[in-house]
Amino acid sequence: MREKKPNKEFKENKTVKAPHGIVSYIDSLKADIAAFFDLNSEHSFRPFDVHAHFGVEDRKVRALFNEILHELQESGQIRSNVDGTFTAAPNKPQADPGLIGRVDRVNKGFAFVIVEGREDDIYVETELLNGAWDGDIVKVQILSKSGRRQQTSRGDSGKTRVEGRVIEIVERSQKEIVGIIEVWPKYAVVQPDHKKLFDPIFVEPEHLHGASNGDKVIIKMTTWPTRTRQPEGEVLHVLGQAGENDVEMHAILAEFGLPYEFPESVEKEAQKIPDAIPKEEILKRRDMRATLTFTIDPADAKDFDDALSVRYLDEGNVEVGVHIADVSHYVRPGTELEKEANRRATSVYLVDRTVPMLPEKLSNNLCSLRPNEDRLAFSAIFELSPKGKILKEWFGRTVIHSERRYSYEEAQQVLDTKEGDYPNELTLLNSIAKILRKERFKNGAINFETAEVRFRLDENGKPLGVYQKERHDSHKLIEEFMLLANKRVAEFVYSLSKGPDKNTMVYRVHEAPDPDRLKTFASFVAKLGHKLEVDDEKQIAKSMNSMLHEVEGKPEQNLIESLAVRTMAKARYSVEDLGHFGLAFKRYTHFTSPIRRYPDVMAHRLLQHYLNGGESVNSETYEGACKHSSERERLASDAERASIKYKQVEFMSTMDKDRVFDGIITGVTEFGIFVEITETASEGLVRMNDLGDDYYEHDKDNYRLIGQRTKKIYTFGDAVKVQVKDTNLVRRSMDLYLAGNTTSSIRSRNGGGFDEKSGRSSRGSSSRDSGRERKPSDRKKKAASSEPKPKRRRR
Repeated sequence: MREKKPNKEFKENKTVKAPHGIVSYIDSLKADIAAFFDLNSEHSFRPFDVHAHFGVEDRKVRALFNEILHELQESGQIRSNVDGTFTAAPNKPQADPGLIGRVDRVNKGFAFVIVEGREDDIYVETELLNGAWDGDIVKVQILSKSGRRQQTSRGDSGKTRVEGRVIEIVERSQKEIVGIIEVWPKYAVVQPDHKKLFDPIFVEPEHLHGASNGDKVIIKMTTWPTRTRQPEGEVLHVLGQAGENDVEMHAILAEFGLPYEFPESVEKEAQKIPDAIPKEEILKRRDMRATLTFTIDPADAKDFDDALSVRYLDEGNVEVGVHIADVSHYVRPGTELEKEANRRATSVYLVDRTVPMLPEKLSNNLCSLRPNEDRLAFSAIFELSPKGKILKEWFGRTVIHSERRYSYEEAQQVLDTKEGDYPNELTLLNSIAKILRKERFKNGAINFETAEVRFRLDENGKPLGVYQKERHDSHKLIEEFMLLANKRVAEFVYSLSKGPDKNTMVYRVHEAPDPDRLKTFASFVAKLGHKLEVDDEKQIAKSMNSMLHEVEGKPEQNLIESLAVRTMAKARYSVEDLGHFGLAFKRYTHFTSPIRRYPDVMAHRLLQHYLNGGESVNSETYEGACKHSSERERLASDAERASIKYKQVEFMSTMDKDRVFDGIITGVTEFGIFVEITETASEGLVRMNDLGDDYYEHDKDNYRLIGQRTKKIYTFGDAVKVQVKDTNLVRRSMDLYLAGNTTSSIRSRNGGGFDEKSGRSSRGSSSRDSGRERKPSDRKKKAASSEPKPKRRRR
């Protein structure tokens, strides 16, 4: 038996006192203990010996040491012996540096770690997450390539699964958590709203700060979870009673880390900007105030980013000006306005409100191209032939005066009737826009037009109706001229530098889709009777457009359009000139919406810098800003979808339970089928145990359920009739019955667990948002019936 005494050369430490909840301290302590074993690799030690060496006497700190010993043993850094001692692991391999990635939590059982630039995501079981939560940036160590076939629809089905474990948490994404608090005599529990956070958070009474039972609160994390310790937090803000409209919308913003109010310093700085445009500023600019100019925007818009001007020229040519709010004139580098705009990076559009990137003084006033007022603009002015060919172009700062503010509906009425203000000019612009659009699709652009859900709300924000936004020629007219300006600005900046080292520019890039994902999508649409050619890269766009045109007006249209978009790579911002696959543009930027997008402000600054003769700027600085803007765009999009989902569920909760709705199956999993209700575009789950007429098995390879006795099949795209069984606003989820089938039955053959990524499609929410081991409402009911019992929490 080995001697149980420390190496005398290892110096004695002072008594260790563990500051509660400090993760960096625990990581440092873990490294010290591992180093102790490495330096004393010829000896074995009882936990007591380790405590003694580090001078630990406090019971809670000893418990923490014991926990660290077990974690080191599980990670292979030390070895446990049959006599209860620990030893440095023999033949310990060199430490794996690991890969850095983001945790994508799927359900309670497992997660994926997404590593940028890596084709396959890394599967990590919950026990090996090391306390990581959804969205955390972690260091992951590859364990093996599992012999099992991939069980998930991540575009790589059929491949062996790469498995790993989290060895370090680099950055926490959820420093503040939103949820409903349940207050008990000795402590409180917060159940997070976030669908991918499964751990309840405990709050000590002294950290409630006025929160009452049932309040929606924002929690500041004080202790992160470990294998034996529950997460703990402190109430930071009490939003109000759950269920109130303002409370729920603020909660959604907080859930995704999005701000609501501007700092006082930013508001004060905005208020100091004078309303009047100085005469000397006008003299520096091209004066376009005498040229007919107008805006076309949504009826309820207040921030008018863009305007069009029209002037007839000789020989049938026309001058079209695309005028964009000159935000960069007002938002200067180094100011509080600039810092806040950069931090936000985008406006956020929830169902009932806009959270602007800029304070109202700018977004709705000085920068907004309102009618009958002089405004500063950054313009792209084109001389076009009657056939839409660009003969000349000019970029620079202007001053404009809009004569008319159209809503899309008003502009469309003029186009339809040829009556009203400026019918000839609108008709001319529409004819040019159609030429530009036709040419774009001829060059390989893809016609993605997913349905947009809109709501009619009462004065309290309650939904009175749901409808899908219609696209008219007036929408397409504006779209084509904005695309033209964005494209030509990118091309112009690129052309200014003749050598291989091009000027730094902020591009909007959209890479070609992953071939495996395309093949999976083609296989799926083939099962619905549609053909998609993916073998010839040059024919992908043409085949995709043909297929999308073929499904127009059919029940599966929304499903296929949604899946087509999700099959593509995600557009993002970068200084790399990678082109835009979906638009079939070799170069593309965002120039036309600087009131609501920070990358457009950067593009304006860079364009003016180069117009002034400036040399290329540091690309690394701008690439960092591009990545930040892309991430903020993703969060804003997630928040928008969450607000839509909430209002859909809220609206459906008012429906008569006997009412029957037409729907289409949008997902097939081993725990049930997802159905989108056609009338409201809202999605719910028909659970397997509510399919009461048979015993169903999940055929994941063919995206279907098969009745064992009746051989009845439910598959993607099937039209069904459903009734609402239950709604859960906390989880923004809805349970459905198939109409006439309201009795529960035995579970599916696969019913012990599930992989919710196996054939799931969703519009308006992440495909990984659902899939609990029990109904979303069950947890709330269970909590109401009995006080939760926390684990013994070791400090």
